[in-house]
Amino acid sequence: MPSEIEQEIKELEAIAEKKKIQKWSFWGVFSSTFLTILFAEMGDKTQLATLLLSAQSTSPWIVFIGAALALIATSLVGVLLGYWLSKRLTPKILDLSLSLLLLLVAGTLIMDVLTF
Repeated sequence: MPSEIEQEIKELEAIAEKKKIQKWSFWGVFSSTFLTILFAEMGDKTQLATLLLSAQSTSPWIVFIGAALALIATSLVGVLLGYWLSKRLTPKILDLSLSLLLLLVAGTLIMDVLTF
């Protein structure tokens, strides 16, 4: 008798086949995620803050471990929230909502610069 998880996976695969949703391989998902985060994080404020902390510290490995654990924690929140939202919203609504949120953030930043 298949477990509930195996049954849910089969149901999701059947839905994906019916809707012709592309099924990603492990390495496809992994490499896409790795490269996206790698390039997005290059030169951002987190990396610069880590650089400064490491320069001021006598223990760069502790700074590395702290920064790595912080990035893991924030990534976990993002993954769990994204998974939760994907069960409640369609991809189209999720894309639109996040696009509007990013536009709001960009608009707020632009207004902050203009009023300074």
